[in-house]
Amino acid sequence: MAEKVLVVDDDLDSLKLIGLMLQRNGYDVIAANTGGQALTKAASDQPDLIILDVMMPDMNGYEVCRRLRRNDVTKTIPIIMFTAKTLIDDKVAGFEAGADDYLTKPTHPAELASRVRAILLRSAAQRQTKAGRGMTIGVIGAKGGVGTTTVALNVAAARLLAGQDPIIADFRPGMGSLGLALGLGDSQGMINVLSQMPDEIRPRSIEPEIVTHSSGLRALLSSAHTKEAAMDVYPEAAAAVVRTLRLMGTPIILDLGIYTSPFFTRLQREMDQLIMVIDPITITLAMAREQIQEIDIERPSHRPTHIVIVNRAASGAPLSWNEVERILGREVRANISLASELTTQSLIANVPVTMLQPTAIVSSQIIKLAEDLNNIGRLMVPRET
Repeated sequence: MAEKVLVVDDDLDSLKLIGLMLQRNGYDVIAANTGGQALTKAASDQPDLIILDVMMPDMNGYEVCRRLRRNDVTKTIPIIMFTAKTLIDDKVAGFEAGADDYLTKPTHPAELASRVRAILLRSAAQRQTKAGRGMTIGVIGAKGGVGTTTVALNVAAARLLAGQDPIIADFRPGMGSLGLALGLGDSQGMINVLSQMPDEIRPRSIEPEIVTHSSGLRALLSSAHTKEAAMDVYPEAAAAVVRTLRLMGTPIILDLGIYTSPFFTRLQREMDQLIMVIDPITITLAMAREQIQEIDIERPSHRPTHIVIVNRAASGAPLSWNEVERILGREVRANISLASELTTQSLIANVPVTMLQPTAIVSSQIIKLAEDLNNIGRLMVPRET
C-alpha cells in the first residue's frame, strides 16, 4: 500500500505542484488548503507524513503543528515544514512547534523526494524500536590516517540503507572533514552545541544544528577551522550531546578521531560499542596494543571494543589477519579492503561508498560490519543511566 502524505498549503499552484511531485514518486496524496482542514484531515485520514506550509490565512503552520502535537490521535505523525521563510529563527520556531524537518521554497523535486523518504524511513524505524535511547557506537583510530572517518561514515550510511535512523556526530572540532566529504560545507554545528552549558543541551537546541545529506543521512558536524580545536569545552557538554542524540535517532555513530581525542575519556561511559580502526602495520599495532590495554581498564566487559582493519595495500596486507589478532590478543571484527579509486569517486560524488556502489567488495564488508554491530546491540543488556 502506498504511503499517504497530507500536503497543506493555501496556494493552490504550490499544492498541485507538490502533489504531482509526490505522486510521481509513488505516494498517495491528500490535500488541504487551510489549517482547519489540515487538523480535520490529519485526524480522520491518519497520513504517514504531513507537509505543512507556514503562511496560511486562518491559522499559521506553527499553530497547526502545535495542535497536531497536542492531539493523541495525530501527535506521532511526522511533519515537514515547507515555507519561503529562510531565517534561522523561523526554522527554530518550526522545530519548537514540533516539526521533524524544514524545507524552504523553492526546492528541487529530488530534494523533496529525498527528505520525504528519509522522514518516512525514520518514522518506520521509530515505530519498530522500543521506546528508549538509541545505540551509540564510537569509532576511534589508533593513530591518524587509518580511515576512522571513512568507517564511521559508511557504517552510518549502511544502517540508513537498512531502514534505521542513524545520526553521525563528528567530535573533532577544528579537524572536521565529514561535512566536506558529504558536500555539506564546513558546518560548525558541533561546536555551537558544545558551547552550551550541559543542562541547556536538548533536542530542540541540537536539531537546528543537524544537517541532512541528500540521501537522508543526518549529521552533527565539526568544521576544519583550527580555532575550534583551541576552544574550551566542558567534557560533560560532550556527554550531554550524546545522551540527547540517543533520543533523536539510532544508532548514533561518534567519529572521535584519534585515541588522544579530548572527549574520549568522558565519552567512553556513553558508548555502548567501540570500534578501534587500525592499519595492519607494526607501528600502528604497537600503539593499538597499548591503547587497548588502557581501554580495557575503563570499559566494562559487556560493552565490547571491536578491532577493524582498514587495508589500503594493493597486494595484500603487510601483516595478515591472524598476525594482527596474535599481536593484539583480540579478535578482529572486520578486515576492510579500502579501494583508493572507489574512495576518490565517493569524495567527488559526495556520497558514502556504501551508497555509491552498494555491491562493491568494500561496501559489502562495511555493510556486514554494520549488521554485526546491530545484532550485537540487540543482545546487549540495557545500560544504566
